[in-house]
Amino acid sequence: MRLTLTLAWRYLFGRGARSLLTTLAVSLGVMLTFGLNGISPAMEAAFTRNLLSSAGAVDLTVADASGQPFAVDVADRVARTPGVAAVSPELQRTVILSDRAVGSPGQLTVVGVDPALAPQVRDLTVDAGRGLAPGDRAVMLVTADLAGRLDLTIGDTLAVPSATGSTKLRLIGLLAGSGVPGQDQAFIPLAQAQQLFSLGGRITTVQARADDGADRGSLERTVQDDLGSSFTVGGLSSNASLLASLQVSKMAFLMFSLFALATAGFIILNSFRTVVAQRRRDIGMLRAIGARRRTILGLFLAESLLQGVVGTGLGLLLGWGMAVGALAVVESTVYQAMHMQVDGPVFTPQTWGAAIVLGVGVTVAAALIPARSAARVSPLEAIRPPAAEVSGRRSGVSTWVGLGMLLAATFGLFSRNTGLVCVGAVLFLVAIALLASAVVAPAGRWLAPLLALRYPREGPIAAGNLQRSPGRSGVTVTVVMLGLSAIVALVTVVDSNTNGFMGYLDRSMSADYLIIPQSIVLGQGNVAAGPELARRVADVPGVAAVTTLRLSQVRTHGGGDVQVIGIDPSSYLKVGDFDWSAGSSDQAISQLRSGRWVIANGVYAAAHQLVPGQQVALETPNGVRSYLVAGIGNDYLNAELSTVYTSHANLARDFNTTADLMVMANQEAGADPAQVEAALQRVTDAYPAFKLYQSAAWKAEQLQLYDSSMIVFDALIAALALPSLLALINTMAISVLARTREIGMLRAVGATRRQIRRVITAESVLLAVIGTVLGVVAGLWLGFAMVLAMRAVGWQMPFSFPWAGIAVAVVVGLVFGVMAARGPARSASRLQVVVALHQE
Repeated sequence: MRLTLTLAWRYLFGRGARSLLTTLAVSLGVMLTFGLNGISPAMEAAFTRNLLSSAGAVDLTVADASGQPFAVDVADRVARTPGVAAVSPELQRTVILSDRAVGSPGQLTVVGVDPALAPQVRDLTVDAGRGLAPGDRAVMLVTADLAGRLDLTIGDTLAVPSATGSTKLRLIGLLAGSGVPGQDQAFIPLAQAQQLFSLGGRITTVQARADDGADRGSLERTVQDDLGSSFTVGGLSSNASLLASLQVSKMAFLMFSLFALATAGFIILNSFRTVVAQRRRDIGMLRAIGARRRTILGLFLAESLLQGVVGTGLGLLLGWGMAVGALAVVESTVYQAMHMQVDGPVFTPQTWGAAIVLGVGVTVAAALIPARSAARVSPLEAIRPPAAEVSGRRSGVSTWVGLGMLLAATFGLFSRNTGLVCVGAVLFLVAIALLASAVVAPAGRWLAPLLALRYPREGPIAAGNLQRSPGRSGVTVTVVMLGLSAIVALVTVVDSNTNGFMGYLDRSMSADYLIIPQSIVLGQGNVAAGPELARRVADVPGVAAVTTLRLSQVRTHGGGDVQVIGIDPSSYLKVGDFDWSAGSSDQAISQLRSGRWVIANGVYAAAHQLVPGQQVALETPNGVRSYLVAGIGNDYLNAELSTVYTSHANLARDFNTTADLMVMANQEAGADPAQVEAALQRVTDAYPAFKLYQSAAWKAEQLQLYDSSMIVFDALIAALALPSLLALINTMAISVLARTREIGMLRAVGATRRQIRRVITAESVLLAVIGTVLGVVAGLWLGFAMVLAMRAVGWQMPFSFPWAGIAVAVVVGLVFGVMAARGPARSASRLQVVVALHQE
């Protein structure tokens, strides 16, 4: 075993350039696998941290399953449970603070507690000042750390958003401890919190402390059985709809990282095939002196294992850096859009395991076929000069299998069925990989006349080289195709998403003025306003039409969170509209006026297979209510979340929600825009949770957010393109080594160094052109399949032809073709004639 590893190590160092290229290919694949899958958990953690408030050091937490407020008598039911020592009814809401100073939190969780009951459950020890007392009103407790970041001392006041606009809370005490990072809390009297958020006598959680020695698991089950499935016991529920939307990104990241690993596998396969061909004589000598087949097999597998380990280690380091850089780029965008703080990357044990197993596993698996081929070489066969590949070989089994897959993929494409199209896209990529060796030779002949325009003498020689080594050339074309097809597909998805969401934006946010919360995710720490805000907006001279949006969060009967948006059917179409998949504005909106009807968005409709007229059951605070689906449509703000829309009347009757979370207004014809905006700004200034926008300015801001996020996609495109360059460099370097004697003969009969360089460059460009053509076709197919797949989960995005993606792929392919040939061409032109002719 030691001898095998020693030989493997020496062989790798003896061919340092090729070993480096192969190792880099592994590193890039692992980098994408590890890095991209470290980004998604970080985003999930940010959403979860900002959607949930800290439960504190309590034994039991009870909350409504859908996140809705509930009656305070639930706390009495929990208190009567055997084993419960004390309870604390609480109201927890996250609010967004106006920017105060560098380092101050963007969000604050306001926790309303009963001053008499909370100390029995929570640790509210005060280091300075005093604690909460019965009868207190607009006061609060925070940690000293938070007070410092807010630049507050005892006696100072902090203005927080409220249902009436803004409420000032006076700091009366500093809590012991430093709090939980990212979960800053302010404790205020429960009655004050209920007034602050206009929730009457309702609460949002019950915190409980168990008797000493009580079994917490048994206690949780007892409380759960008593309260029923409409409550969660043991923890707070997150916005599952929002977190579920992140799974789409996670799947896309996983797919692109697997693309990179597959590309690396082809590079490794190509490299080790040539290594076996070049070391046939060495293999023969080892076999002649008694080395067994198992020894030869172990030697090549040991080389691949060493490269896999080194490449994986480097890839993990690069992936960590990529994730840190990507999150640093998007951090400001996420904060600007949703006022969320995204911390560093999160690498789960599964991510570590997948990256290591795939990195080492793909390397060893790719080397297995060449290693087995090397082990089967007999001593006499190895000493005899190898016969060259010829283009006229018969089509093998792989060619026929590839043709069959190509036919199946074509059927899937024209079926228009989402599942068949997606399967067909994968089959198409595999089919091209199987057919690449058979396609290279005829493609080279067809392209030879065009190549001759730039390389009149060298072009035919380059085309002939492809025909003499179709196997190696086929692997290179496949790698180029995979890298470029991923680029075209990625640009297709990005363009389709951008155009789709901008279409939603134009239709659903067409009002002249928008008064919106600071976070565009409506349920993300925003405080609703009472009806006074809308009335004041409507009273502004020059304002023609006003409508509002309201929000509630519930569960569907049988499971699954859904947010319910309340709209006013009589005014909504005057300032906005939906992008309809089924139904129409006049029909669906009019039905909302007549009873329990809802409009489902694409995500919710796809998840529950809904059609107009179908019945859905929602678990409202007042019991299960049945609604009928009036239509399926999307708006801009909620297109990614599971959402239904109903009338304000239904939202008030069934969901106890009457506060407005967004106001949209149109301007009268002929009114002075400057005066109208100034008057609306004065109204909005009284509500710090809201911000006034002209529609055009807000749309421009949203486009700017999209543009800023493109940096991440540009980096991803570069990462996907690099393996194509490595594949070309690897193949051309191997080609030069394999044809050393041939190059020497060309030099001997009078070929100049410049002509040798042009032959190698022409061959590289030819391979790049073939790979680019196949990559564009495969990328269009894959991109179309991915857009259809998004429709299957409710994202009704139009397919946008990726002209920019095709242009990028063509430029990348041709430029890489020239770049990849520079080093090998220079090496070939510098070969000494005598040395080259002695090469066997």
